[in-house]
Amino acid sequence: MPDKDRRPRTAAKAVIIQDGRLLTIRKRQGDHLYYVLPGGTQEPGETLAETAAREVEEETGARTESGEMLHVRDYVADHHEFAGQHPGLHKVEFYFRCRLLEPIGARPPSHPDKRQEGVEWLDLAALEDADFFPRVLIPILLGHRPDAPVYLGDAN
Repeated sequence: MPDKDRRPRTAAKAVIIQDGRLLTIRKRQGDHLYYVLPGGTQEPGETLAETAAREVEEETGARTESGEMLHVRDYVADHHEFAGQHPGLHKVEFYFRCRLLEPIGARPPSHPDKRQEGVEWLDLAALEDADFFPRVLIPILLGHRPDAPVYLGDAN
């Protein structure tokens, strides 16, 4: 049986786009400022759609409704540039289109992510210039890959 810390973790992420902007979580590690989608690890007994909604509420304070699943991504850290920071980490992430049920800022985040500095709407037009992860989603979100597969592979 594999070591518990080496087993893949499942996570759900929310893709929320309004008025040409993408809802992101702004994070900082040292001097490095970067952006990720709201979302996180699935809890036992929770569906992936429930995970996405719970995580958005915890990280932004806003309630959402999860819609269709858009993509699945493996992330095997040892294969990417952050291997030294997360050795042995393997996540399987499910990306859902989500809709806000209330505005961002209605309530403060109840459980912000580690290193989370805030919540930020990024203009899609500026997404390529932002330090946004996973980078594999950028051409998809910008509409440059309308034929993007559901399974994105082991990508960052």
